[in-house]
Amino acid sequence: MGTRASTRKRVAWQFGRMKIIVTCGPSYEPIDEVRRITNFSTGQMGSRLARTLAAAGHEVVCFKGVTSTTKECAAPAKVVTFSTNDDLATQLETLPAREEVGAVFHAAALADFKIFWARDGQKKISSRAGAVTLQLVPSGKVIHELRELFPKAKIVGWKYELDGSPTDVAAKAAQQIAECGTNACIVNGTAYGRGYGVCEPEKPLAHIADTTALCAWAVEWLGGRR
Repeated sequence: MGTRASTRKRVAWQFGRMKIIVTCGPSYEPIDEVRRITNFSTGQMGSRLARTLAAAGHEVVCFKGVTSTTKECAAPAKVVTFSTNDDLATQLETLPAREEVGAVFHAAALADFKIFWARDGQKKISSRAGAVTLQLVPSGKVIHELRELFPKAKIVGWKYELDGSPTDVAAKAAQQIAECGTNACIVNGTAYGRGYGVCEPEKPLAHIADTTALCAWAVEWLGGRR
């Protein structure tokens, strides 16, 4: 039995099969018990990435924001939905065999802020209340927890920026890598321009033309061919 198990393990490693987590789509944060704030992320790119990695033979779990609007299918990856930042963090923390995860692609567009308002016991803001002041308070950053949760994994973060230049975005990506202990950061948005940039420590920023090319890069990168 031991010999057979060892053989299966060698075959799995030989073909590069890896347990991978992909996060994608938006989170949301509640305003009251009937309203919420979210963002424009659709989950399309992350769904395609999860599907590509699964099709390459990896065991992929795609954590997808429940409010994602994309029709892009992540199958054959397993899809698990999440709602808020805290919900995603809890699901990742309670994931079994976290030490076996080989890679995490954290592409989810998580909320930067939570909502605070003086509830005074209310479950719903009354439309008769007139003007209501809501306060935005910073929310927790899941990416700061990933290295501790997945100590053996290659971790890729994302930076979506609208203001500044490609140089500015690259600097923010390098800062994210240094602060979070990740292995790479993907940058995009109007500050970067068309396509994506890949930032890795001690390497020049590499340009990737589109989502299809980014998915191909991820497969090659995990295989050590980048």
